Amino acid sequence: MPVFKYKIKTKVGTREAEIEADDIETAKKILTRQRINFVSLKLKPKDIVLFGGGPTQKDVVIFTRQFATMIGAGLPLVQCLSILGGSVENRIFGATISDIKSKVESGETFADALRKHPKVFDPLYTNMIEAGEVGGILDTIMIRLAEYSEKAMALKGKIKAAMVYPSAIVTVAVAVVIFLLVFVIPMFGTMFSDFGQALPWPTQVVLGASNFVIERWYLVFVLPVVLFVAYVQFRQTDKGRLITDKIYIRLPVLGPLIQKIAVAKFTRTMGTLISSGVPIIEGLEITAKTAGQKVIELAVLEVIDDIKQGKGLSDPLKDQGVFPSMVVQMIEVGEQTGALDAMMNKIADFYDEEVDTAVEGLTSLLEPALMVFLGIVVGFVVVAMYMPIFKLGDVVG
Repeated sequence: MPVFKYKIKTKVGTREAEIEADDIETAKKILTRQRINFVSLKLKPKDIVLFGGGPTQKDVVIFTRQFATMIGAGLPLVQCLSILGGSVENRIFGATISDIKSKVESGETFADALRKHPKVFDPLYTNMIEAGEVGGILDTIMIRLAEYSEKAMALKGKIKAAMVYPSAIVTVAVAVVIFLLVFVIPMFGTMFSDFGQALPWPTQVVLGASNFVIERWYLVFVLPVVLFVAYVQFRQTDKGRLITDKIYIRLPVLGPLIQKIAVAKFTRTMGTLISSGVPIIEGLEITAKTAGQKVIELAVLEVIDDIKQGKGLSDPLKDQGVFPSMVVQMIEVGEQTGALDAMMNKIADFYDEEVDTAVEGLTSLLEPALMVFLGIVVGFVVVAMYMPIFKLGDVVG
Protein backbone atom coordinates (compact mmCIF):
# COMPACT_ATOMS: atom_id res chain seq x y z
CA MET A 1 0.00 0.00 0.00
CA PRO A 2 1.33 3.49 -0.80
CA VAL A 3 2.83 5.49 2.06
CA PHE A 4 2.24 9.25 2.30
CA LYS A 5 4.33 11.74 4.27
CA TYR A 6 2.62 14.69 5.88
CA LYS A 7 3.74 17.65 7.97
CA ILE A 8 1.94 19.15 10.93
CA LYS A 9 2.70 22.29 12.93
CA THR A 10 3.26 22.02 16.65
CA LYS A 11 4.22 24.48 19.36
CA VAL A 12 7.87 23.55 18.96
CA GLY A 13 7.90 23.58 15.15
CA THR A 14 7.09 21.34 12.21
CA ARG A 15 6.92 17.58 12.59
CA GLU A 16 6.76 14.89 9.90
CA ALA A 17 4.74 11.68 10.07
CA GLU A 18 3.57 8.94 7.73
CA ILE A 19 0.27 7.31 6.85
CA GLU A 20 -0.72 4.45 4.55
CA ALA A 21 -3.70 4.72 2.22
CA ASP A 22 -4.88 3.55 -1.17
CA ASP A 23 -4.49 7.05 -2.65
CA ILE A 24 -3.90 10.63 -1.59
CA GLU A 25 -7.63 11.42 -1.30
CA THR A 26 -8.13 8.52 1.12
CA ALA A 27 -5.12 9.73 3.11
CA LYS A 28 -6.69 13.21 3.37
CA LYS A 29 -9.98 11.71 4.60
CA ILE A 30 -8.22 9.63 7.26
CA LEU A 31 -6.25 12.63 8.54
CA THR A 32 -9.39 14.80 8.54
CA ARG A 33 -11.31 12.11 10.43
CA GLN A 34 -8.53 12.00 13.02
CA ARG A 35 -8.66 15.83 13.24
CA ILE A 36 -5.04 16.21 12.18
CA ASN A 37 -4.33 19.62 10.62
CA PHE A 38 -1.60 18.84 8.11
CA VAL A 39 0.42 21.43 6.23
CA SER A 40 1.53 19.22 3.34
CA LEU A 41 0.83 15.71 2.09
CA LYS A 42 2.79 13.84 -0.56
CA LEU A 43 3.64 10.33 -1.66
CA LYS A 44 6.71 8.84 0.00
CA PRO A 45 9.25 7.29 -2.42
CA LYS A 46 9.45 3.53 -2.11
CA ASP A 47 12.50 2.06 -0.42
CA ILE A 48 14.52 -0.45 -2.43
CA VAL A 49 14.91 -3.69 -0.51
CA LEU A 50 18.08 -5.45 -1.67
CA PHE A 51 18.29 -8.16 0.98
CA GLY A 52 15.93 -9.95 3.31
CA GLY A 53 12.63 -11.73 2.81
CA GLY A 54 9.22 -11.86 4.35
CA PRO A 55 8.49 -12.44 8.02
CA THR A 56 9.37 -15.80 9.53
CA GLN A 57 7.41 -17.80 12.06
CA LYS A 58 9.72 -16.47 14.75
CA ASP A 59 8.88 -12.87 13.75
CA VAL A 60 5.16 -13.60 14.10
CA VAL A 61 5.66 -15.30 17.48
CA ILE A 62 7.65 -12.35 18.85
CA PHE A 63 5.05 -9.92 17.49
CA THR A 64 2.24 -11.89 19.15
CA ARG A 65 3.99 -12.04 22.53
CA GLN A 66 4.83 -8.31 22.48
CA PHE A 67 1.33 -7.43 21.33
CA ALA A 68 -0.20 -9.54 24.11
CA THR A 69 1.96 -7.77 26.70
CA MET A 70 0.99 -4.31 25.41
CA ILE A 71 -2.73 -5.08 25.18
CA GLY A 72 -2.60 -6.60 28.67
CA ALA A 73 -1.00 -3.37 29.94
CA GLY A 74 -3.97 -1.37 28.63
CA LEU A 75 -2.43 0.25 25.55
CA PRO A 76 -4.85 1.07 22.69
CA LEU A 77 -4.82 -1.26 19.69
CA VAL A 78 -3.62 1.35 17.19
CA GLN A 79 -0.83 2.50 19.49
CA CYS A 80 0.37 -1.11 19.90
CA LEU A 81 0.49 -1.55 16.14
CA SER A 82 2.29 1.75 15.72
CA ILE A 83 4.98 0.83 18.26
CA LEU A 84 5.48 -2.69 16.90
CA GLY A 85 5.47 -1.56 13.28
CA GLY A 86 8.43 0.70 13.95
CA SER A 87 10.38 -1.69 16.15
CA VAL A 88 10.45 -4.96 14.16
CA GLU A 89 13.73 -5.74 12.41
CA ASN A 90 12.17 -7.23 9.29
CA ARG A 91 11.25 -4.30 7.06
CA ILE A 92 8.66 -6.23 5.08
CA PHE A 93 6.96 -7.32 8.30
CA GLY A 94 7.11 -3.72 9.52
CA ALA A 95 5.32 -2.59 6.37
CA THR A 96 2.72 -5.32 6.91
CA ILE A 97 2.03 -4.14 10.46
CA SER A 98 1.78 -0.55 9.24
CA ASP A 99 -0.74 -1.62 6.61
CA ILE A 100 -2.79 -3.41 9.28
CA LYS A 101 -2.66 -0.28 11.45
CA SER A 102 -3.88 1.85 8.54
CA LYS A 103 -6.80 -0.47 7.87
CA VAL A 104 -7.78 -0.49 11.55
CA GLU A 105 -7.67 3.32 11.58
CA SER A 106 -9.93 3.40 8.52
CA GLY A 107 -12.61 1.40 10.35
CA GLU A 108 -11.84 -2.28 9.72
CA THR A 109 -11.71 -4.77 12.55
CA PHE A 110 -8.32 -6.10 13.63
CA ALA A 111 -9.21 -9.60 12.41
CA ASP A 112 -10.31 -8.37 8.97
CA ALA A 113 -7.12 -6.34 8.63
CA LEU A 114 -5.06 -9.43 9.47
CA ARG A 115 -6.95 -11.48 6.88
CA LYS A 116 -5.61 -9.17 4.16
CA HIS A 117 -2.22 -10.82 4.77
CA PRO A 118 -2.93 -14.58 4.62
CA LYS A 119 0.71 -15.47 3.96
CA VAL A 120 1.66 -14.06 7.36
CA PHE A 121 -1.42 -14.73 9.51
CA ASP A 122 -3.16 -18.07 8.94
CA PRO A 123 -6.91 -18.77 9.52
CA LEU A 124 -6.20 -20.10 13.01
CA TYR A 125 -4.61 -16.78 13.97
CA THR A 126 -7.29 -14.54 12.45
CA ASN A 127 -10.25 -16.56 13.77
CA MET A 128 -8.88 -16.47 17.30
CA ILE A 129 -8.40 -12.70 17.02
CA GLU A 130 -11.96 -12.34 15.77
CA ALA A 131 -13.26 -14.39 18.73
CA GLY A 132 -11.28 -12.18 21.09
CA GLU A 133 -12.65 -8.98 19.55
CA VAL A 134 -16.25 -10.20 19.65
CA GLY A 135 -15.95 -11.46 23.23
CA GLY A 136 -14.01 -8.43 24.47
CA ILE A 137 -11.13 -10.60 25.66
CA LEU A 138 -8.50 -9.74 23.06
CA ASP A 139 -5.75 -9.55 25.68
CA THR A 140 -6.53 -13.08 26.94
CA ILE A 141 -6.73 -14.43 23.39
CA MET A 142 -3.41 -12.85 22.45
CA ILE A 143 -1.71 -14.51 25.43
CA ARG A 144 -3.18 -17.90 24.48
CA LEU A 145 -2.18 -17.36 20.87
CA ALA A 146 1.34 -16.42 21.90
CA GLU A 147 1.66 -19.55 24.05
CA TYR A 148 0.30 -21.72 21.25
CA SER A 149 2.64 -20.17 18.67
CA GLU A 150 5.67 -20.59 20.94
CA LYS A 151 4.90 -24.25 21.60
CA ALA A 152 4.27 -24.92 17.90
CA MET A 153 7.56 -23.26 16.96
CA ALA A 154 9.41 -25.18 19.69
CA LEU A 155 8.02 -28.48 18.39
CA LYS A 156 9.05 -27.60 14.84
CA GLY A 157 12.51 -26.61 16.05
CA LYS A 158 12.99 -29.94 17.85
CA ILE A 159 12.17 -31.86 14.66
CA LYS A 160 14.60 -29.78 12.61
CA ALA A 161 17.36 -30.09 15.21
CA ALA A 162 16.94 -33.86 15.29
CA MET A 163 17.48 -34.04 11.53
CA VAL A 164 20.69 -31.97 11.45
CA TYR A 165 23.10 -34.72 12.54
CA PRO A 166 21.73 -37.49 10.29
CA SER A 167 21.69 -35.10 7.33
CA ALA A 168 25.32 -34.17 7.99
CA ILE A 169 26.35 -37.85 8.19
CA VAL A 170 24.57 -38.70 4.93
CA THR A 171 26.16 -35.70 3.19
CA VAL A 172 29.64 -36.71 4.37
CA ALA A 173 29.05 -40.32 3.31
CA VAL A 174 27.97 -39.30 -0.19
CA ALA A 175 30.91 -36.88 -0.51
CA VAL A 176 33.44 -39.53 0.62
CA VAL A 177 32.08 -42.16 -1.78
CA ILE A 178 32.09 -39.74 -4.73
CA PHE A 179 35.66 -38.68 -3.89
CA LEU A 180 36.80 -42.30 -3.83
CA LEU A 181 35.04 -43.14 -7.08
CA VAL A 182 36.36 -40.10 -8.94
CA PHE A 183 39.93 -39.69 -7.66
CA VAL A 184 41.06 -42.92 -5.96
CA ILE A 185 39.45 -45.84 -7.81
CA PRO A 186 40.68 -44.79 -11.31
CA MET A 187 44.30 -45.19 -10.12
CA PHE A 188 43.55 -48.76 -9.08
CA GLY A 189 41.77 -49.33 -12.38
CA THR A 190 44.89 -48.33 -14.31
CA MET A 191 46.96 -50.69 -12.20
CA PHE A 192 44.50 -53.58 -12.66
CA SER A 193 44.28 -53.12 -16.45
CA ASP A 194 47.46 -55.20 -16.94
CA PHE A 195 46.50 -57.78 -14.32
CA GLY A 196 45.79 -60.42 -16.97
CA GLN A 197 43.12 -62.27 -14.95
CA ALA A 198 39.46 -61.83 -14.24
CA LEU A 199 38.89 -59.41 -11.41
CA PRO A 200 36.72 -60.35 -8.41
CA TRP A 201 33.09 -59.26 -8.74
CA PRO A 202 33.29 -56.66 -5.92
CA THR A 203 36.19 -55.01 -7.76
CA GLN A 204 34.25 -55.05 -11.03
CA VAL A 205 31.25 -53.44 -9.32
CA VAL A 206 33.36 -50.64 -7.83
CA LEU A 207 35.25 -50.01 -11.10
CA GLY A 208 31.96 -49.96 -13.01
CA ALA A 209 30.51 -47.46 -10.55
CA SER A 210 33.64 -45.30 -10.87
CA ASN A 211 33.44 -45.30 -14.67
CA PHE A 212 29.73 -44.46 -14.53
CA VAL A 213 30.29 -41.49 -12.19
CA ILE A 214 33.17 -40.14 -14.29
CA GLU A 215 31.58 -40.63 -17.71
CA ARG A 216 28.01 -39.76 -16.76
CA TRP A 217 28.58 -37.28 -13.97
CA TYR A 218 25.70 -35.14 -15.19
CA LEU A 219 23.28 -37.96 -14.32
CA VAL A 220 24.71 -38.24 -10.82
CA PHE A 221 24.01 -34.58 -10.09
CA VAL A 222 21.04 -33.85 -12.36
CA LEU A 223 18.96 -36.98 -11.73
CA PRO A 224 18.52 -36.38 -7.96
CA VAL A 225 17.45 -32.79 -8.68
CA VAL A 226 14.95 -33.96 -11.31
CA LEU A 227 13.55 -36.59 -8.95
CA PHE A 228 13.27 -34.04 -6.13
CA VAL A 229 11.46 -31.53 -8.35
CA ALA A 230 9.12 -34.28 -9.59
CA TYR A 231 8.42 -35.29 -5.99
CA VAL A 232 7.64 -31.68 -5.01
CA GLN A 233 5.31 -31.25 -7.99
CA PHE A 234 3.57 -34.54 -7.24
CA ARG A 235 3.15 -33.69 -3.56
CA GLN A 236 1.58 -30.32 -4.40
CA THR A 237 -1.40 -32.15 -5.88
CA ASP A 238 -4.14 -33.42 -3.55
CA LYS A 239 -3.76 -37.00 -4.75
CA GLY A 240 0.03 -36.91 -4.47
CA ARG A 241 -0.06 -35.46 -0.99
CA LEU A 242 -2.57 -38.08 0.15
CA ILE A 243 -0.48 -40.94 -1.27
CA THR A 244 2.80 -39.70 0.23
CA ASP A 245 1.20 -38.95 3.62
CA LYS A 246 -0.25 -42.47 3.73
CA ILE A 247 3.21 -43.85 3.03
CA TYR A 248 4.85 -41.65 5.65
CA ILE A 249 2.42 -42.55 8.42
CA ARG A 250 3.01 -46.29 7.78
CA LEU A 251 6.81 -46.17 7.89
CA PRO A 252 8.32 -48.44 10.58
CA VAL A 253 10.12 -45.82 12.69
CA LEU A 254 9.03 -42.46 11.31
CA GLY A 255 5.33 -43.39 11.07
CA PRO A 256 4.57 -43.36 14.82
CA LEU A 257 6.53 -40.12 15.21
CA ILE A 258 4.55 -38.45 12.40
CA GLN A 259 1.29 -39.62 13.99
CA LYS A 260 2.28 -38.22 17.40
CA ILE A 261 3.21 -34.87 15.86
CA ALA A 262 -0.14 -34.73 14.04
CA VAL A 263 -2.09 -35.61 17.22
CA ALA A 264 -0.18 -33.01 19.26
CA LYS A 265 -0.87 -30.33 16.65
CA PHE A 266 -4.55 -31.28 16.28
CA THR A 267 -5.30 -31.30 20.01
CA ARG A 268 -3.27 -28.15 20.72
CA THR A 269 -5.04 -26.24 17.95
CA MET A 270 -8.52 -27.45 18.92
CA GLY A 271 -7.93 -26.80 22.62
CA THR A 272 -6.77 -23.26 21.91
CA LEU A 273 -9.67 -22.52 19.56
CA ILE A 274 -12.37 -23.94 21.85
CA SER A 275 -11.02 -22.10 24.90
CA SER A 276 -11.03 -18.90 22.82
CA GLY A 277 -14.74 -19.22 22.06
CA VAL A 278 -14.52 -20.45 18.47
CA PRO A 279 -17.44 -22.83 17.62
CA ILE A 280 -16.41 -26.47 17.41
CA ILE A 281 -17.32 -26.93 13.72
CA GLU A 282 -15.45 -23.81 12.72
CA GLY A 283 -12.55 -24.93 14.89
CA LEU A 284 -12.45 -28.32 13.19
CA GLU A 285 -12.48 -26.67 9.76
CA ILE A 286 -9.50 -24.53 10.74
CA THR A 287 -7.71 -27.50 12.29
CA ALA A 288 -8.24 -29.56 9.14
CA LYS A 289 -6.66 -26.84 7.00
CA THR A 290 -3.67 -26.46 9.29
CA ALA A 291 -3.18 -30.15 10.14
CA GLY A 292 -0.22 -30.61 7.80
CA GLN A 293 -1.20 -34.25 7.21
CA LYS A 294 -3.67 -35.11 4.45
CA VAL A 295 -4.86 -38.27 6.20
CA ILE A 296 -5.72 -36.27 9.35
CA GLU A 297 -7.30 -33.52 7.24
CA LEU A 298 -9.70 -35.88 5.44
CA ALA A 299 -10.57 -37.63 8.70
CA VAL A 300 -11.40 -34.32 10.40
CA LEU A 301 -13.55 -33.20 7.44
CA GLU A 302 -15.58 -36.42 7.71
CA VAL A 303 -15.92 -35.84 11.45
CA ILE A 304 -17.39 -32.40 10.69
CA ASP A 305 -20.09 -33.99 8.52
CA ASP A 306 -20.97 -36.39 11.35
CA ILE A 307 -21.18 -33.55 13.89
CA LYS A 308 -23.52 -31.61 11.60
CA GLN A 309 -25.81 -34.63 11.71
CA GLY A 310 -26.03 -34.38 15.50
CA LYS A 311 -23.24 -36.69 16.66
CA GLY A 312 -20.63 -35.85 19.27
CA LEU A 313 -16.91 -35.49 18.64
CA SER A 314 -15.47 -38.66 20.18
CA ASP A 315 -17.56 -41.26 18.31
CA PRO A 316 -16.78 -39.91 14.80
CA LEU A 317 -13.10 -39.67 15.71
CA LYS A 318 -13.17 -43.30 16.84
CA ASP A 319 -14.82 -44.36 13.57
CA GLN A 320 -12.01 -42.78 11.51
CA GLY A 321 -9.38 -45.04 13.07
CA VAL A 322 -6.69 -42.38 12.68
CA PHE A 323 -6.34 -41.24 16.28
CA PRO A 324 -5.08 -43.51 19.10
CA SER A 325 -7.79 -44.99 21.34
CA MET A 326 -6.39 -43.17 24.39
CA VAL A 327 -6.88 -39.80 22.65
CA VAL A 328 -10.47 -40.64 21.71
CA GLN A 329 -11.26 -41.78 25.26
CA MET A 330 -9.83 -38.62 26.81
CA ILE A 331 -11.80 -36.47 24.35
CA GLU A 332 -14.93 -38.41 25.32
CA VAL A 333 -14.26 -37.67 29.00
CA GLY A 334 -13.74 -34.00 28.13
CA GLU A 335 -17.12 -33.89 26.37
CA GLN A 336 -18.90 -35.52 29.30
CA THR A 337 -17.33 -33.21 31.90
CA GLY A 338 -17.69 -30.04 29.83
CA ALA A 339 -13.94 -29.42 29.88
CA LEU A 340 -13.08 -30.36 26.31
CA ASP A 341 -10.62 -27.49 25.84
CA ALA A 342 -8.67 -28.37 28.99
CA MET A 343 -8.62 -32.06 28.02
CA MET A 344 -7.37 -31.18 24.54
CA ASN A 345 -4.52 -29.17 26.00
CA LYS A 346 -3.61 -32.01 28.38
CA ILE A 347 -3.49 -34.45 25.46
CA ALA A 348 -1.28 -31.98 23.56
CA ASP A 349 1.09 -31.65 26.52
CA PHE A 350 1.31 -35.44 26.81
CA TYR A 351 2.03 -35.92 23.12
CA ASP A 352 4.57 -33.09 23.11
CA GLU A 353 6.52 -35.14 25.66
CA GLU A 354 5.97 -38.26 23.56
CA VAL A 355 7.37 -36.45 20.52
CA ASP A 356 10.42 -35.36 22.53
CA THR A 357 11.03 -38.96 23.62
CA ALA A 358 10.46 -40.30 20.09
CA VAL A 359 12.81 -37.73 18.56
CA GLU A 360 15.54 -38.57 21.07
CA GLY A 361 15.04 -42.29 20.41
CA LEU A 362 15.10 -41.76 16.66
CA THR A 363 18.28 -39.70 16.90
CA SER A 364 20.02 -42.28 19.09
CA LEU A 365 18.95 -44.99 16.61
CA LEU A 366 19.99 -43.11 13.48
CA GLU A 367 23.47 -42.15 14.69
CA PRO A 368 24.90 -45.70 14.99
CA ALA A 369 22.90 -46.91 11.99
CA LEU A 370 24.36 -44.21 9.76
CA MET A 371 27.86 -44.79 11.08
CA VAL A 372 27.54 -48.52 10.37
CA PHE A 373 26.21 -47.75 6.89
CA LEU A 374 29.11 -45.40 6.19
CA GLY A 375 31.59 -47.99 7.47
CA ILE A 376 30.07 -50.73 5.30
CA VAL A 377 30.17 -48.60 2.14
CA VAL A 378 33.74 -47.39 2.63
CA GLY A 379 34.86 -50.82 3.83
CA PHE A 380 33.35 -52.49 0.75
CA VAL A 381 35.20 -50.08 -1.55
CA VAL A 382 38.52 -50.64 0.24
CA VAL A 383 38.21 -54.44 0.32
CA ALA A 384 37.11 -54.53 -3.32
CA MET A 385 40.25 -52.64 -4.33
CA TYR A 386 42.62 -54.81 -2.33
CA MET A 387 41.15 -58.18 -3.32
CA PRO A 388 43.03 -58.27 -6.68
CA ILE A 389 46.24 -57.34 -4.85
CA PHE A 390 45.76 -60.23 -2.43
CA LYS A 391 44.99 -62.53 -5.34
CA LEU A 392 48.12 -61.39 -7.17
CA GLY A 393 50.18 -62.07 -4.04
CA ASP A 394 48.83 -65.62 -3.87
CA VAL A 395 49.73 -66.18 -7.54
CA VAL A 396 53.26 -64.85 -7.06
CA GLY A 397 53.66 -66.95 -3.92
